[in-house]
Amino acid sequence: MSQELGPGDLASLRLFADTVRLGSLSAAARAQRITQPSASEALRRLERRLGIELVVRTPRGSRPTPDGARLAEHAERVLAELDGFLAEARSLRAAGRRHVRIAASYTNAEYLLPPVIARYRAVRPEVVVSLAVANSAAVIGRVTERTADLGFVEDPEPHPDLATRTVATDELVVVVAPGHPWTRARAPLPAAELTGTPLLLREPDSGTRATYERAARRAGRTVATPLGVMTSTEALKTAVRAGLGATLVSRLAVAAELVAGELVEVPVAGLDLRRELRAVWRPAHAHDLTAEFLATLRS
Repeated sequence: MSQELGPGDLASLRLFADTVRLGSLSAAARAQRITQPSASEALRRLERRLGIELVVRTPRGSRPTPDGARLAEHAERVLAELDGFLAEARSLRAAGRRHVRIAASYTNAEYLLPPVIARYRAVRPEVVVSLAVANSAAVIGRVTERTADLGFVEDPEPHPDLATRTVATDELVVVVAPGHPWTRARAPLPAAELTGTPLLLREPDSGTRATYERAARRAGRTVATPLGVMTSTEALKTAVRAGLGATLVSRLAVAAELVAGELVEVPVAGLDLRRELRAVWRPAHAHDLTAEFLATLRS
């Protein structure tokens, strides 16, 4: 089977990435504004073109096959680059308008930045704000390579070539489905049991994964090989709700599910899962719009 993809396969590639990210083909179809039968056919056509089964469909949703999970990471990067290309082209077409190019990790993009962008646009409507979403390592790469003016990350590692500022604090929480054995414990889960248990985790370059692994190292623990790896928080939450296992995600990302009782938080003893959400930029190439946007975060 040929592995050549044509221009008509771009929509199918985005559908595949959305299916993995959202954990559901029907949710991906809604995001693409197409019917579920059309989405199913498009995904099958992409699988035939590649000669690889990408997604396993179940009554509870859709999850990537091992090959699909690997390809989903590549698809996310390809689509992020394409979105960045298109955003740049739009900004160049907008004669006389100024542009702030932002790259942000999923937690920052989904839970921190939307109200900030809205406040900024309210006072600077003539400025174009583009937002590219990727994991923390990819965001650092965009800022370093000057394809983003400002980045927002959650990874704990220092970046000596970049200026940085803490913009918010966050913590990871362990969540499981109602009825999971951990929900019946009378005491917090020991760090040794958590780190020794295969969990559903984000990919290695994500800030969430890096925060967990760093916290484990500081506690003298080694993290078990993951039960599964997914490239988005939404996919992790869907998998946990389906009873596939436990995961660690930002408290910001599960606030609604915890209140609704769809997920249950498991307290953990002996592991510091707090972290900082940070802005990063290149000092030598900062401009007035970068400073203005950062000021909006403090307002």
